[in-house]
Amino acid sequence: MPQRPLDRGADRPLWAQLRDDLLVRLSAGEFTAAFPGELLLTAEYGVSRHTVREALRRLRADGLVTAERGRAPRLATGTEIEQPLGALYSLFASVEAAGLVQRSVTRQLDIRADGLVATRLGLEESTPLLYLERLRLAGDQPLAADRVWLPAALAGPLLDADFRHTALYDELARRCGLRLHGGWERITAVVPTPAERALLGIDTGTAALAIDRLGCADGRPVEWRHTLVRGDRFSVTATFSSREGYRVDLAATPPPAVRV
Repeated sequence: MPQRPLDRGADRPLWAQLRDDLLVRLSAGEFTAAFPGELLLTAEYGVSRHTVREALRRLRADGLVTAERGRAPRLATGTEIEQPLGALYSLFASVEAAGLVQRSVTRQLDIRADGLVATRLGLEESTPLLYLERLRLAGDQPLAADRVWLPAALAGPLLDADFRHTALYDELARRCGLRLHGGWERITAVVPTPAERALLGIDTGTAALAIDRLGCADGRPVEWRHTLVRGDRFSVTATFSSREGYRVDLAATPPPAVRV
């Protein structure tokens, strides 16, 4: 394979020259079918894998390519999953609507007490709660880490549910006769911890969105949910018009649980 020229006597480091040449090739539409992997770039440019990885890291920082643990780099195509603001949505339904298969890995499913969550639900601190923790996947890639608490007196039948390929709200309606009708939600941009990055399969250059939700049924709060979702695969959308406009209160303070 003939090597592409890099000037080893120049003041600019090799990784910067490599990045610049890849940018030229990107602009020319050379990588529309597939982006070359580390080994191919190492051989093509006659440089070390360290040099290749630094060039790719800079391209990732610019949002031009994506790379995940154990996978070849590829062109960034924007977020895949969209959720509407102002609607009681199902992440399961949104993933399927994007043409991807939604799967879940159940990490924990049990009955426990959590005083803080119980208070958020307007319950006594010692009230038993059903706790469900899942890793949500879109296609074959991690999308979100999802944790849900519900009153055990209402949601106990969910202990027998198989959540590998089903929506929580569907199971809640079918097994418990409980349908959510609204609530409030807060979305915050966060920097994932090392453990969270490992779980979601993202690197240090990828942010995440933390979504807290209080879901209500029959005029009372019945669900507290905390979801950490990958910022490179998920976005929220809103509609507006010149007549009605729209309002997103980024600094809103959630109402007390007993008032929802």
